[in-house]
Amino acid sequence: MIEVKNVCKSFEENDVLKNVSGVFEAGKTNLIIGQSGSGKTVLLKIIVGLHEVDQGEIFYDGRSFTGMHGKARKEIRKEMGMLFQGSALFDSKTVEENVRFPLDMFSDMSMSDRIERANFCLKRVHLDNVNHLYPAEISGGMQKRVAIARAIALNPKYLFCDEPNSGLDPRTSIVIDDLIHEITKEYNMTTIVNTHDMNSVMGIGEKIVFIAEGEKCWEGTNEDILKSDNTRLNDFIFASKFLKQLRAGN
Repeated sequence: MIEVKNVCKSFEENDVLKNVSGVFEAGKTNLIIGQSGSGKTVLLKIIVGLHEVDQGEIFYDGRSFTGMHGKARKEIRKEMGMLFQGSALFDSKTVEENVRFPLDMFSDMSMSDRIERANFCLKRVHLDNVNHLYPAEISGGMQKRVAIARAIALNPKYLFCDEPNSGLDPRTSIVIDDLIHEITKEYNMTTIVNTHDMNSVMGIGEKIVFIAEGEKCWEGTNEDILKSDNTRLNDFIFASKFLKQLRAGN
């Protein structure tokens, strides 16, 4: 579980986050949603420690991340897995080497064990016989699955996904969403997904935090969304004709 408590963040005169609080639960796909410029990306960066808070605290299973420095923070980061928006694979490394990278950096496993773990993770994301290919030789959807395999290589307690469906077609996006959801359940991870993809929200949004103009304006589940009377949330999620019809029961 990750708890965000009364977090404020400003850049110069711009108040980006205003007293944001929320709890992200283990074993669930927790989504942060909002328009571009709402502050959701800054919130995710604060949670993982890429930005520091001006006020407030971040807790990892009761441990104050904001109160940690140096070695203590490094130990928490070893428990994190990251799925970046553009996959962020190393072009000069093979698929297997990409997945093995965090193991090479942070584990004391033997080379044979690291290779075995990398191959296990690749099989878990339904990729076989691509070990010795390079990222440029596989599709965008496969690259995302390689990135997921790399993110779970160290068996993390916390998984962070920044716009995981960016650049993917709708069918491939569903595959990635389902895989993130399955892995979250399987490993009982605290997964936080930063997205504006409403298909993801409706498909895997077990816990949703809606950010608007730097404030948490709503939280609930994908089932709750259709019943919401929050004006700002409705303006955001029912922009598409499909969701308007869905809400109306057509």
